[in-house]
Amino acid sequence: MFKRREFLKSLGLSSAAWLSLGTSVLADPLPSRKLLNPFSAIRLRGKVSASGKGLSGVAVSDGRTIVLTDGNGEYELISSNDREFVFLSIPSGYQIEKQANGSAAFFQRINPNQGEQLLSFSLVPNAASDENHHFLLLSDTQIQDDYEAGQMLSTSIPDVQQTIARLNDANIFGIGCGDLVNDRLELFKEYNQGIAATGIPFFQVIGNHDMNFGVRSDEGTAKTFKGHFGPTYYSWNRGEVHYVVLDDVFYLGVGTKYIGYIPEEQLAWLEQDLALVEKGKTVVVSLHIPTYTGAVQRYPDRDTLGGTVSNREHLYRLLEGYNAHILSGHTHFNDNMIMGHVYEHCHGTVCGAWWSGPICFDGTPSGYAIYEAKGSELKWHYKGTGLSDEEQFRVYPKGYHSDFQDFVSVNCWNYDPAWELSWYENGIKVGSPEKIMAKDPWSMELHSGPELPARRKWVEPQLNDHMFFFQPRNSENLVFEAKDRFGRVYSKKVEG
Repeated sequence: MFKRREFLKSLGLSSAAWLSLGTSVLADPLPSRKLLNPFSAIRLRGKVSASGKGLSGVAVSDGRTIVLTDGNGEYELISSNDREFVFLSIPSGYQIEKQANGSAAFFQRINPNQGEQLLSFSLVPNAASDENHHFLLLSDTQIQDDYEAGQMLSTSIPDVQQTIARLNDANIFGIGCGDLVNDRLELFKEYNQGIAATGIPFFQVIGNHDMNFGVRSDEGTAKTFKGHFGPTYYSWNRGEVHYVVLDDVFYLGVGTKYIGYIPEEQLAWLEQDLALVEKGKTVVVSLHIPTYTGAVQRYPDRDTLGGTVSNREHLYRLLEGYNAHILSGHTHFNDNMIMGHVYEHCHGTVCGAWWSGPICFDGTPSGYAIYEAKGSELKWHYKGTGLSDEEQFRVYPKGYHSDFQDFVSVNCWNYDPAWELSWYENGIKVGSPEKIMAKDPWSMELHSGPELPARRKWVEPQLNDHMFFFQPRNSENLVFEAKDRFGRVYSKKVEG
């Protein structure tokens, strides 16, 4: 977000400064690309196998073209020396291998100076079916210094580890939904340390704070990211669900300015990718900048180019006929947007309001999302760091909210229209609260004014669409209850 960029510059963290630091720490992991002819063809051949046997029908791609392996598991792809990776869409039923840094291994680098290359992949069958599986969505860990890296490693990662142990699912994986670091690209080392410590494979999404700025065009911004994690867009499969990662942060070539935009190269690749997916299946697309959020209505005078995807309608069209879910971050608030056949989950963040306290600036707890797939059915809930899974809303007693002093107020951060919210007096259901666009009162308390919060003084409380208000007739034996779209019931006694 542009305001944050101005703040970072005021601290002396200019793009030139952190870029020179990052490149001094991280050697260029890619082969030299000083090419006299940038369009010479490269013939890629190889085999995808498991237990020594070729696997047919596996999608292999260089990010431009997708081919399927033949009956012997072999593929041939005419690529080009402007392509950096060949990768496969991991088929259901096979393990997600990990790199040493904990992120998924599904790609190999293309040597741009070699006209013919043999690049093969060996897969390992799952010990158990992955038809039922879990994944965790961690957005905006966004570490900028040693303190924040320490908070992530000592607080957030142990919470994730406990969740993984509790779920006890051999097929669980993670998605890092962008802004893994906060411009300090050398801190990918600490981020990787945390991800590796979870013990599960993670697929990574590039965010606007994960980019090399100071380059001449968007194509050069992912150099360091790719050195750690590989391609910035790709797909894989688990059970009956098809997963996709896209790169929707488009650098404008000036300073640190960007917009939310999906280039034609990715849309053309996705069109090929989805052509291999049966209509009616569940497709989960992860990207960093949300395609759309309620902030467009909450703050109609704000520029949305850096906060939404300008060509989102073309993505929606590609997703027609699927049970489509889009997973995003970037905003540091929680929004659930249902737009026809697309359900977009814009998640609260691991870092909350940029490591300045326990909540995001809309009152959503610092945390992450837990998803469960059973066949093609997807369920989800939000997990606050250090909180029980049962903590799905926060109740403020009558008089606590300065703008609604005659009301009890509730922040139910993962609300969508399928939820049922009610209050009970002496065991009898009285009614449902009114949803009003408002600020979270705790966020107002922690974040309001030029001196708060101490670590990030530019953070201010934000309007959200998950605040609810009601006036009880009897404040004794008062209980608030929320039933989510999956029938899970959460209740809490309202203290006076």
